Amino acid sequence: MTSVKTTCRDLSELTAAAQAACRLLFQECFKAGIVDIFITETYRSQARQNYLYEQGRTRPGPVVTWTRNSNHISRRAWDIAVAPPRNLYDISTLSKVGAIAKRLDITWGGYWEAGKYDAPHFEIPASWKMPAGYKLEREVVVPTSSAVKVQLIVEDTQKPTEKDDDIMKFTNEATKAAVRDYIKQAVDKGKIDKSWLEKFDSGTMTSGDFEGLKIIISQR
Repeated sequence: MTSVKTTCRDLSELTAAAQAACRLLFQECFKAGIVDIFITETYRSQARQNYLYEQGRTRPGPVVTWTRNSNHISRRAWDIAVAPPRNLYDISTLSKVGAIAKRLDITWGGYWEAGKYDAPHFEIPASWKMPAGYKLEREVVVPTSSAVKVQLIVEDTQKPTEKDDDIMKFTNEATKAAVRDYIKQAVDKGKIDKSWLEKFDSGTMTSGDFEGLKIIISQR
């Protein structure tokens, strides 16, 4: 059983709609030049939410949440932060992200009233659908570490040639690691066979393989 002190940053622990919403938000932030944000928490168990609620009340420490009933529990919320050298919760950056979220019908906690204000927090209602005029254009790297910037994988892969037979190449090790983690999570969840991960590790996976793989994963 996971400890209530353990933070989950795994995007795949959110609902399918929340995953899409989060990726769309990071994609639009990337396009707006906001690349220094990263995920700090996604899903929370009720036990962890209760544990956090008790901080600053019946347990030492500053108050970190105003409710026991968070959408982190229902897998429809995520928290973000800002990478150095900016402040972890740089309000200028978070406000820009919040404005983008509003266009995407994603709720930003920075718009909430006093007492509930939560600038790092983003969530969607159960009925959320991608708004008209928007779509996920590429595979988006959603960082879970301040050491990795928001990226669109296609922009960090070398253009394949006939000579290398469309083999996937990476100019950025962080992007390569993110793609591998995406494949490994799908393997761990039983969505695809481990041979796909072996193919990636052997350096023989093509761009066509990966595009087909994403379709398979999204349908399971």
